[in-house]
Amino acid sequence: MIVFRDPNEVPTDFGASAVAIGKFDGVHAGHRAVIRRLTEVAAESGLRTVAVTFDRNPLAVLRPDRCPENVVTVDRKLELLGELALDATLLLTFDAEFASRSAEDFVTGILVDALRVSTVLVGEDFRFGHGGEGTPALLRELGPRYGFTVEVVDDVFLDGSDRRVSSTWIRELLMAGDVTAAARVLDRNVDVRGEVVHGLKRGRELGFPTANLSASVDSFVPADGVYAGWLIDHVTGIRHRSAISVGTNPTFDDVLERQVEAHVIGETDLDLYGHDVTVEFVSRLRGMVAFEGIEKLKDQMAADVTDAERVLAGER
Repeated sequence: MIVFRDPNEVPTDFGASAVAIGKFDGVHAGHRAVIRRLTEVAAESGLRTVAVTFDRNPLAVLRPDRCPENVVTVDRKLELLGELALDATLLLTFDAEFASRSAEDFVTGILVDALRVSTVLVGEDFRFGHGGEGTPALLRELGPRYGFTVEVVDDVFLDGSDRRVSSTWIRELLMAGDVTAAARVLDRNVDVRGEVVHGLKRGRELGFPTANLSASVDSFVPADGVYAGWLIDHVTGIRHRSAISVGTNPTFDDVLERQVEAHVIGETDLDLYGHDVTVEFVSRLRGMVAFEGIEKLKDQMAADVTDAERVLAGER
């Protein structure tokens, strides 16, 4: 997938395109449905497939007091979009100048002139242009004038649910630690990626060495607690069964920031320092609690590993 970071980067011979526009935060099941439809439309007409998105949530500029935390970083968003067989993504810088552009200027300057759009796919609640004046209805009005059609994609609902798939729902589930439900809404397992760094080495002292991720990770971290999941080592390509802890270690009360750490089951001498890894969450085992004494903590850690092994039995 080609990534354009400015409309001027799109080559003049790029070709006519089918375009889906949105924030694509999390690239969840709803976004994936839009991209699948985009691919179908493009294949029918021989068009290039392009996602148009932004380098930040527009609320970060328009209403910073109401802007939620992103489900994934921009780089992770691009990585996820790149897995969906798109020809290109146009990542627009959403700043005050961009926010002041009129809706029609957005259409002519970006969709028509740069991308030679033939079909536009958006959600019913999509808004664009200064003051949110742009709507799907306006796109349909402008389409005949500039030579493109518009398809409004229906909201996606999971089987048995009357709530539409959204990034807001995913954040709520992650804040509750429900990574299993969040995986259904995302259409993939919840994960965070970062570098393994040195910690206090307390896990090793207790007989359960852990790989501690750096504070800078690429996705929304689930609620404090203990989880069953996987550690994927991008240096070796090995996928390890793991018991994962998220939190500040209340038993010792000396960890100032929340951290993600993974104990690789069955390994005591694995050296992962400096490795780029992904920690993938499968199921929450319990919440984070403080224990009265080291022995009770060690007993619980042993039970956590057993529970994680049970959850992960048969998984790959």
